[in-house]
Amino acid sequence: MIEPLALFIGRRFSKAKSRNKLVSFISVSSMIGISVGVMVIIVGLSAMNGFERELNNRVLAVIPHAQLEGVNTPVSEWEEMQETAVANPRVVAGAPYVTLTALLEKGANLKPVQLRGIDASQEVNVSSIKDYVLGDGWSSLTPGSNAVVLGKGIADGLGVDVGDWITALVPSPDPDLKLRAPKRIRLQVSGILSLAGQVDHGLALIPIQDAQAYLGIGGMVSGVALKLTDPLDARSIVREVGRTLTAYVYLKNWTQEYGFLYRDIQMVRVIMYLVMVLVIGVACFNIVSTLMMAVKDRAADVAVLRTMGAKDGLIRSIFVWHGLLSGLLGSVMGSVAGCLIALNLTSIVGSIERLTGQDFLSGDIYFVDFLPTELHYSDVFMVSATAVVLSLLATWYPAQRACKLQPATVLSAR
Repeated sequence: MIEPLALFIGRRFSKAKSRNKLVSFISVSSMIGISVGVMVIIVGLSAMNGFERELNNRVLAVIPHAQLEGVNTPVSEWEEMQETAVANPRVVAGAPYVTLTALLEKGANLKPVQLRGIDASQEVNVSSIKDYVLGDGWSSLTPGSNAVVLGKGIADGLGVDVGDWITALVPSPDPDLKLRAPKRIRLQVSGILSLAGQVDHGLALIPIQDAQAYLGIGGMVSGVALKLTDPLDARSIVREVGRTLTAYVYLKNWTQEYGFLYRDIQMVRVIMYLVMVLVIGVACFNIVSTLMMAVKDRAADVAVLRTMGAKDGLIRSIFVWHGLLSGLLGSVMGSVAGCLIALNLTSIVGSIERLTGQDFLSGDIYFVDFLPTELHYSDVFMVSATAVVLSLLATWYPAQRACKLQPATVLSAR
């Protein structure tokens, strides 16, 4: 025979016969349980990979990795500060910005937003936000044009589109700390920022020169945004940069505002690994029951093999293969089904949302408004290998019991 004797006999034992229908049913149930567990874990890990990808591609590609922000007052010598920061080998580029809080008004609709004044020519060096501005909105951010690029969530909330005019209420310069009425500014929507997430609902872009004029700060800026080589190490990098600066500024990084997203993703991933072991372990426990019943059912066959000279190693291998085949088949079935679902998870969930009329992820709450997915074949291998290993461990005790069967006792009882 081409295949090993133990595998040949174990495969024959696993086939259904009229006398062991119950054993076969439990064996199929354990195989289905393993396949469902493997499938669910692969889909869950793929969803976590998708969230991490969107965090990197959408959030970290758009928001500043770090910010050097003035304390109470705008920064006047920002060019020198930017040059010093960029001189750090772990800083890719820098760009000035001006921020102010505004209340946008269109008819009876009101929307509080953060107006961010940017230099379009320098902003492209620190973020990819230009790629998410629809149409020619980015090129319209020129000084004195009264142009504004609104997040899609803001535009939908105000009921405006490109070309519409809106009113912005911004704080008036108040050097004497007196209560003054806000300044009313007319702005024309020149573009829509569409990130399909939370940023769309709170960010609007204007030229930095216009923002400076609205606040009356001349050539000063609120701070300098930095792009880093390693965003996940932003905290230590920005501290390293801060030690080289002469100006007194706040050292901010993206983890202070969005770090919880990354921590939540990593926490859920760890929980998924734990659930993987528990779910597959419970499914593999059925293999123990199956093999214990199979040992009792095949006692006479084992006794015959014993009388023909079969050693403990052969008997043990037969039942190890008997149980391992269920784990292998269940793992393969679960892996195939999990990969198919994971590759099409976004469209599947989108179809369910359209059928039910219920959105699973809301863009004004989460940083994306769809369920992302990204299949890593290393996860498929890890989950499948875990299922096979647990299946192998589950076969050990029943295989040992089979080795202890006494041929004389079994045959005389029959």
